[in-house]
Amino acid sequence: MNADARRIQRVYLTLTLGNTLAASFIWGINTLFLLDAGLNNLEAFAANAFFTAGMVIFEVPTGVVADTWGRKLSYLLGTVTLAASTLLYFLMWQVHAPFWAWAVVSMLLGLGFTFFSGAVDAWLVDALRFVGYAGGLEKVFGRAQIVAGIAILGGSVAGGVIAQATNLGVPFLIRAGVLMAMFVVAALLMKDIGFTPDRSKGPLKATQAVLSASIEFGLKRRAVRYMMFAAPFATGVGFYVFYALQPYLLELYGDPTAYSIAGLAAAILAGAQILGGWAAPRVRRLFRLRTTVIVGATLGSVVVLVGLWLTPSFWVAIVLLVLWGLVSAIGQPIQQSYMNDMIPSKQRATVLSFESLMGSVGGVVVQPILGRSADVSGYAASLGFAAIIELLGVPFILASRRQREKADAASDSDAVETGANVADATSTDATDASTREPPGDVGTLPPVD
Repeated sequence: MNADARRIQRVYLTLTLGNTLAASFIWGINTLFLLDAGLNNLEAFAANAFFTAGMVIFEVPTGVVADTWGRKLSYLLGTVTLAASTLLYFLMWQVHAPFWAWAVVSMLLGLGFTFFSGAVDAWLVDALRFVGYAGGLEKVFGRAQIVAGIAILGGSVAGGVIAQATNLGVPFLIRAGVLMAMFVVAALLMKDIGFTPDRSKGPLKATQAVLSASIEFGLKRRAVRYMMFAAPFATGVGFYVFYALQPYLLELYGDPTAYSIAGLAAAILAGAQILGGWAAPRVRRLFRLRTTVIVGATLGSVVVLVGLWLTPSFWVAIVLLVLWGLVSAIGQPIQQSYMNDMIPSKQRATVLSFESLMGSVGGVVVQPILGRSADVSGYAASLGFAAIIELLGVPFILASRRQREKADAASDSDAVETGANVADATSTDATDASTREPPGDVGTLPPVD
């Protein structure tokens, strides 16, 4: 790694640290915060669903911002939007606002996160390629996951302790402050290199171009398409389980006001994420194909969720929580590398944002369903239902594997080089699509929600 690549990686890791630290102050207590504001389980998880609905609605428009006005601008807009909507969350908690208000502001939170999704990873990969970095993406994404884990570890514990010492609203104020500090950091350090924004089109034409690119370089490329179709199951379940574990662990612990326990749970996941980020490139070397690890991580998550459903013990649940975080953390950097190596530079932010949109669709549908199941049957049973839903994504990952993409077998040393050549490969893929799949194949696939 040359000096320029090190600098770019340091900036990326700094952004990751700040963003994750800001978010993690409330991750351990978010569900408890919503319940304390007067919402029931269905309404609390429906509010989370409106957050993911906001991500679905705004992914394409914010993708236009990233690809036509620059990834840096997209990041800056994200910090401002998230800070403002977080402050609104705090004000609504104080006045016990009606559910419709939570729905609206949750969608604004989703808008804030869509400014980040795809844009920051695309900024990193394009900048590294521009300065001649020839290493594997697993290493960089793995380091980012370690940094994120450290941030979650510190932020979630601090958030839980601060909430118990003060009240559930203070961590939200801290989050808003950290986000504004990150605005200043990004304004000073982040520069769009290796990518030239295209501002020649108006907003409507740019949106149409983004949608076309998402289809051409995403849905029409079979391996990418199937990974997108797997995303709603894993993402929807991941959102629900993370937030449902907060009240569920307090239920097993026997003290519904022990907010520090909820923060500890998030911290345990952070520790697992640190270990998983370190282990990911090492686990990758044990298997010939990336999809082998991705499928294994998904199945491991399913088994752990079944265990959480069946155990009545708080301490066994803590062990299972560690395992759930670990298998997810190992799979994530490898999946990121797999996707990035199949997408050309110019459309990278667009396609990654579209993948995030697909995952958010799962969050919109899955969270209210599982939240209602928690109201009716309890948190334990809802985790069993979550395992079934996540299992439904495995056939799509296997379908992506069957396409035999070079990115699936890319080694740690040639991952970025493969990504550099993917534009030509994708162009050929699109040109020859009529010889490999029947016309209208995209439109006839079963719905994933």
